Amino acid sequence: MAPQVLLIKDKMEVRIHECLDELSTDLADQIEELCEESIKDHGVFAVAISGGSIISLMRKLSEAPYKKTIDWSKWYIFWADERVVAKNHVDSNYKLAKDNLLSKLPIVPSHVYAINDSLTAEEAASEYEFVIRQLVKTRVVNVSDISDCPKFDLILLEVGADGHVASLFPNHPVLEEKNEWVTFIANAPKPPPERITLTLPVINSAANMIMVATGGAKAEAVRMAIDDMDPECSVLPARMIQPSVGKLVWFLDVEAASKLTRFS
Repeated sequence: MAPQVLLIKDKMEVRIHECLDELSTDLADQIEELCEESIKDHGVFAVAISGGSIISLMRKLSEAPYKKTIDWSKWYIFWADERVVAKNHVDSNYKLAKDNLLSKLPIVPSHVYAINDSLTAEEAASEYEFVIRQLVKTRVVNVSDISDCPKFDLILLEVGADGHVASLFPNHPVLEEKNEWVTFIANAPKPPPERITLTLPVINSAANMIMVATGGAKAEAVRMAIDDMDPECSVLPARMIQPSVGKLVWFLDVEAASKLTRFS
């Protein structure tokens, strides 16, 4: 069954699915399409991913036909956020992605950019930004047309029940960061407390953004992020994801979409 598509505004689309399997297939189709467009345009596909269930929802990419039809040699993988733990730690977003997705794909190992897990959170954020800056210089990662921010071809984010995305949590000072590309958090409201994250200006500079939310526990956050609401909703991190020039597509199941006025 095709998803129900709600066109909210020029730069935002909402796709609602009856079940997770349909969502996963639609997500893989969308990623393949964006990959082809990026490679045709500038020869690479630079993707920043996050943790959580979005990794399992991307699992179709490791199956036919995608595993054979996608040019994996052109992929460059980054993390939109990461927990400052060892790469083999159960809380590591790198480990989650490697074990459940990346190890099943023929991606060039040197194209996978994990954080340095031997550093402090502050040091790891600084080094990760340096790595991205070097790749912008060599045009592996594009640069924004309207700022000096990197322009990832795709950033994939999952929305938390509290409306957080990446490691950008509600009412946290890091939401105000305008100058850094990557910043660190020492006191995240959910464990583990030390993290690094791409900042809002970088996320909003992406050519394409995909936001994923599934399950009824996310319904209120989705409503506050998408529907026209009173002013305090504007401080919800998920609502602050607003592309500068790119496109944002929401992938929801019916439970997560259940409180949207345009859907209910």
